[in-house]
Amino acid sequence: METENFDLLVVGGGKAGKSLAMDLATAGQRVAMVERGMIGGTCINVACIPTKTLVNSARLLAVTRRAAEFGITIPASPAIDIDLLRARKEDVVGTMVAGQRKSFLGSGMDLVIGQARFTAPRTVEVTDDGGTRRTLSGTSVVVNTGMVPLVPELPGLRAAEPLTSTTILALAELPPSIVILGGGYIGCEFASMLAIMGVSVTVVQRADVLLPREDAGVSAAVAAALEADGVSVRLGVAAESVSRAGGTVTVSLSDGTQATAAEILVAVGRTPVTEGLALDAAGVELTGRGLITVDDFLRTTAEGVWAAGDVAGTPQFTHASWNDYRILKANLLAGPDGTLQSTRDRLIPYCVFTTPELGRVGLSEAEARAAGHDVRMATMPVSAIPRARTVGQLDGIWKAVVERGTDQILGVSLLGHEASEVIAVVQMAMLGKLPYQRLRDAVIAHPTMAEGLQLLFSDAFLEQ
Repeated sequence: METENFDLLVVGGGKAGKSLAMDLATAGQRVAMVERGMIGGTCINVACIPTKTLVNSARLLAVTRRAAEFGITIPASPAIDIDLLRARKEDVVGTMVAGQRKSFLGSGMDLVIGQARFTAPRTVEVTDDGGTRRTLSGTSVVVNTGMVPLVPELPGLRAAEPLTSTTILALAELPPSIVILGGGYIGCEFASMLAIMGVSVTVVQRADVLLPREDAGVSAAVAAALEADGVSVRLGVAAESVSRAGGTVTVSLSDGTQATAAEILVAVGRTPVTEGLALDAAGVELTGRGLITVDDFLRTTAEGVWAAGDVAGTPQFTHASWNDYRILKANLLAGPDGTLQSTRDRLIPYCVFTTPELGRVGLSEAEARAAGHDVRMATMPVSAIPRARTVGQLDGIWKAVVERGTDQILGVSLLGHEASEVIAVVQMAMLGKLPYQRLRDAVIAHPTMAEGLQLLFSDAFLEQ
């Protein structure tokens, strides 16, 4: 079989890979990108875009139910129409996928749909659904295959045909009840959304808190918000076995009790997509967790092969993979003697789209103290912010970590209305190494949620 040679070969069309492929193809390089079929990557198809589209519908439903509080009378009780909900989600996703395909082809890249398997250094064999094979090689190769939901080895779980964060998006109808295994970011997002939509939700979390990486006060506030929406939160218990009989799933728990529901959703983590790639044939090594081993410049252990995104251990956020793309592009264009850009010391924010939502950047209080920082804490209820009162969204808590002596902001956790937007303000201040007083004393428009940062860093809420 003849080998087709390219300047750049991208295996997996995640955010970093597809962006790099389009850029370099547009610049005149000969580029091929191999994708198993999810045009646009995980984010557009089965993660950020469809789930946040559904989250927005859930929030609109929640606000509509409170219409009388805002002086609006609605004749009938609002409810989810699953067909309309699915149609909106599919329209949003379909429009974005079509746009991605158009951009791919317009860039001049060779878009190859099929399963790739390395057969030699910087060389893959690609098999499409019809069995047709092509052999492709690249002067440079980037692996950006991402991750998929993890289904753990738990007695009876696979036989019970559990839902994952991917398959739940294809449900024909909402189940009356669901058990969610896992109280991390994905589990909490789905618990919040489904409960608002009228599903009876039980969250089973092995740890003693939800969102274990977060500040204890923030974790407790998330749990309280879920419980206020009717979610049963079971902390400090583990699932030991699962069975399905008829229309009921039964989960036996470590404390001797059971949780039953019509469906079960597994949200206990994700696993890298490396199986079947035969990366060893390319000289690419994996870590103990199955991730591709990379250095701070995103180089793998094989000459000329790079990796990016989730599969390379980058934090599992689309915006982090987008930053990987920038680093990869700079490093590929730098040449063998150029200065390489690094992933070290990146300040990566993230958001959890529960209701209310959580925005986080930098260190938590526990992380800051563990790193040896002498800190001052600021803690403020969202109800103190005037904008929160005007929009009727008073739930949540804001916390900030400030280094004593330098007045540098080490981290902020914002749980509340539009926290995902406000967190960028703090990130910019941290990138600019501004002391907290610059945010406290800035002229911020009133009434906005960002204005609350002035209160958070004021003497009223910041420890002396």
